[in-house]
Amino acid sequence: MNQELTYIFEAVKYLNDRIQELQATIKSQHHEICTLNRQIDYLKHENRKLKKENEELRTKLTEHESLDKNSQNSNTPPSKENLKAEVIRRTTTLRKQTGKNVGGQKGHKGCTLQSSSTPDETIDIFPDYCTKCGSPLEDGERVLDYITQVVSIPELKPVIRNIRHYITICKQCGERVQSHAPKKRGSNSVVYDSSVKALVLYLNVVLFLPYGRIQDFFKEVFSMNISQGSFVNWVNKAKKKAEPAIEKIKQFIMKSHVVGFDESGLYCNKKLDWAWIAQTVYFTLLFHGKGRSSKELEKRFGDSFERMVAVTDRHNAYFVVNFLNHQVCLAHLLRELQFLNELDKNQQWSRNMEQLLQKAIHERNQNLTSIINKKPWLEKLDELLQENLESLKDNFKTFQKGIIKHRDYIFNFLENPQIPSDNNASERGIRKVKIKMKNSGTFRSDEGADAFLSLLSIVETCKKHNKSPLKSLYALFQA
Repeated sequence: MNQELTYIFEAVKYLNDRIQELQATIKSQHHEICTLNRQIDYLKHENRKLKKENEELRTKLTEHESLDKNSQNSNTPPSKENLKAEVIRRTTTLRKQTGKNVGGQKGHKGCTLQSSSTPDETIDIFPDYCTKCGSPLEDGERVLDYITQVVSIPELKPVIRNIRHYITICKQCGERVQSHAPKKRGSNSVVYDSSVKALVLYLNVVLFLPYGRIQDFFKEVFSMNISQGSFVNWVNKAKKKAEPAIEKIKQFIMKSHVVGFDESGLYCNKKLDWAWIAQTVYFTLLFHGKGRSSKELEKRFGDSFERMVAVTDRHNAYFVVNFLNHQVCLAHLLRELQFLNELDKNQQWSRNMEQLLQKAIHERNQNLTSIINKKPWLEKLDELLQENLESLKDNFKTFQKGIIKHRDYIFNFLENPQIPSDNNASERGIRKVKIKMKNSGTFRSDEGADAFLSLLSIVETCKKHNKSPLKSLYALFQA
């Protein structure tokens, strides 16, 4: 019995010692776990800190090494800018600050409305009673105080005319003579006259509204429900009527000495085609092409290029064509130089190049009709082109090579006052197509694209001759 008790006692003692050992191990491991948790928390904190520093460094690297191009510092069109670039473009300007106050300057005549000498209606307003004693003023002496002219728009509603066509019987032979056109319409036929059709064309071609919005406009303003199919028919009819005028514009451009060219993407029938523009001071021709190569120009203008000085950007297609001479757009070059200025603010080369081009433009603006020798300007340009740019980024060397390639086409505008220093007029003309596509999305057919470009040619040419686009479109339906 005593042996069993002794055995049990020893077993209990062993277990108690083992429990104490395990408790000590647990306590030690708990301490290690706490230490590791503190280390993990510290490493997490350091990791967050490093991530933040890394993000800041990435941002700085993007600003200095990978400067985004936008419409102000490159030839990137505004339609392809990101939101940040668009905000910067709309809130900043490349113009130098003049220090003048915002608004009209001293001596500015202003645009105050002038009263009409032939008002359509006159309304007299008299006070009813005396503000002092309350007596009626019907028989009081009246003296004119001042006149206010109020301009208003009358209710817009269509004028509907019943035109009754008669048949007259000849007394001599009994022939029944019709008063209307040979193509007889039904007795209840309703047609729209030229004023309606011209307004539709104006909204579509001049204001760039899609057919759906035009339809809404007529319904809201005139209470007229006109189908979009009618719009399409009227546009196509106007395009056919405009063909002789378009041919005349083309002939005038082919005989012109200085012609500006540009091109832009045109989405048509689910494909990327191209809209082209050829324009002078007095004429504008827009046309539809399937590609962006020189073949589109050659098949339209033939050998007339040999008599032209082309004002263009540096698109390769223009330098394949056998033009008499070229003038590259300095506005494009200045935008690219602006990018280089922003890319490396510590260098001076791009700024010197920018100043040279701006001084040349200023020289022309100060002497609009003079023939200016371009040789001194080319010498200054060559000095800049000979500078070693190895220490600068590749963007500088790429730009330098491009200038060397087109060196002979940079200062031609100085020797001929008829040559502009930029191709802004062509860019403004082709931009109308982009506005149209932004509103309408795409052209559904080649016929629709051709019609729009032809009618836009008529409109832009009329503007250059100070003629009303609406009246010009109206005249197409009178021909």
